[in-house]
Amino acid sequence: MIKKVFILLFYMCFILGGLFSQTYNGDPYRKKVRPTKNIILMIPDGTSIGVVSAARWYQIYNKLGNDNLNIDPYLCGTVKTFSSNAPIVDSAPATSAFTTGMPQQSGNVAIYPPADLENDLIDVDTTMAYQPLATILEAMRIEQKKAAGLVVTVEFPHATPADCSAHHYNRGRYDLLAPQIVYQNLDVVFGGGVSLITEDMKQHFINKEVNYYANNINAFRNHTKGRIWSLWCDKDMPYAIDRDTSLIPSLEEMTQKAIDLLSQNENGFFLMVEGSKIDWLAHANDAIGCITEFLEFDKAIGVAMNFALRDGNTTVIVLPDHGNSGFSIGRRDLKSYDKASIDKLFANVSKYKRTGEGLERMLLKEKPENFKSVIKSYTDINITDEEFEGLIKSKNFKPENYMKVSDGKNMIAKLVEIMNKRTYFGFTTGGHTGEEVFLAAYHPLGDLPIGMNTNMEINHYLCDAAGLQKRLPEITKEIFAKHTDVFAGLNYTVNKIRPDFPVLIIKKDNNILEIPAFKSTAILNKKTINLGSVVIYIDKTDTFYLPANIIKLFK
Repeated sequence: MIKKVFILLFYMCFILGGLFSQTYNGDPYRKKVRPTKNIILMIPDGTSIGVVSAARWYQIYNKLGNDNLNIDPYLCGTVKTFSSNAPIVDSAPATSAFTTGMPQQSGNVAIYPPADLENDLIDVDTTMAYQPLATILEAMRIEQKKAAGLVVTVEFPHATPADCSAHHYNRGRYDLLAPQIVYQNLDVVFGGGVSLITEDMKQHFINKEVNYYANNINAFRNHTKGRIWSLWCDKDMPYAIDRDTSLIPSLEEMTQKAIDLLSQNENGFFLMVEGSKIDWLAHANDAIGCITEFLEFDKAIGVAMNFALRDGNTTVIVLPDHGNSGFSIGRRDLKSYDKASIDKLFANVSKYKRTGEGLERMLLKEKPENFKSVIKSYTDINITDEEFEGLIKSKNFKPENYMKVSDGKNMIAKLVEIMNKRTYFGFTTGGHTGEEVFLAAYHPLGDLPIGMNTNMEINHYLCDAAGLQKRLPEITKEIFAKHTDVFAGLNYTVNKIRPDFPVLIIKKDNNILEIPAFKSTAILNKKTINLGSVVIYIDKTDTFYLPANIIKLFK
């Protein structure tokens, strides 16, 4: 009997050993991932693990559902996120590493980083500086003919959505990033940024039969088929707890609508969903904002996971791009905080019905004599005379940079200070932090990225799960070739009447080809043609990066 048990255990170990020793392309640390039809990438921007814990306890205390978050069953590891030359990363290079496989420098959007020889944490090829890099979204759209979509709550060319669908070394150049995203010919884009849509973009939507809706929730909800851009607000959308739900949809609703539309493509789809403004609230040290904004994101996770479970051919991966603010349950100035009951920890914060920003917007419309009653109504706080004086002195000051809210004593900062003083939450900074972030994933066959993964390995996983036959470096060479190589030997000039939007002009025999920067169209002998991917111009290299096969137009 003992011998039979031993033999059985031996064979079980042999089989399991075989399963767990699968490697990819000879890499012993990279397991084989079986491809799925759809990929959903979900990023709660700037979410440290403390926010997740606080959101879970808040949900339990307020009986908002069961004791678990939607994300809980799928947590499977951590991710080491970093820039090419620093351990602490901002959103632009962070998500760029997820989408391209290459860590980048602060501010970079899906380009190869310039070398920083004294500080680089990885090998950087000095000859490739500023080269646009193909993203997982572009690869699936171009190579696999799949639908592609973005769902965010910030303006659509903000760092994370731009990392999927645009290329530049400066994340702040919305004027260069926005047209790229429009000319990517995406199937679904939901988010903020109405003021960033130009007349040229509107005409492109018309040319491509894209339905564009601005601040029109009824049109958004009634749309059931075809490409769609639906945007709200001039720039970013309101925080979840401050939102008027009759005018602006939730992240959950936008995610559901995006999946409903994208899943109509028989080839499959790529969708990126960002809980964009958890990061902004962490910058502001706004505890109730962090908690409720993450819970909003968690509802979107529920939508994605429910679809994936029903569909049986979808991979979902959830991870922040970086930590932010050092959020903690417990603060050094509170005696015996480690013995506090759940009621002491969460009773006060559960009474808050607005973020600091949401309260500021209300107070700026009120007379000072009404401040105390408004604050009492939305927070149950009786502010002191000293706190009232602080608000009066700060009411006309508001920083334009959301990353600097916690630095000054503006009204938002004063309100957050008043609210946090009545809670047990702490913050170490108003900026990004360098700890590893959580990782959650679902794969229908259980091929999960368990353990600690680097940001580069997350990209490898996404590419494997997408079943890409060509790897991203190869696709980069095909869609972002240098114009000096593609048109070598031909007569070409660069029209820089508009320096930021130059036009490459090539002449051969009686043919004239005009290629504008940041679009996916060109003009051949006065006729508009589709190039299939966006043309990028980088001023630092004075180079156009464009599809290598464009030379065929002259043959």
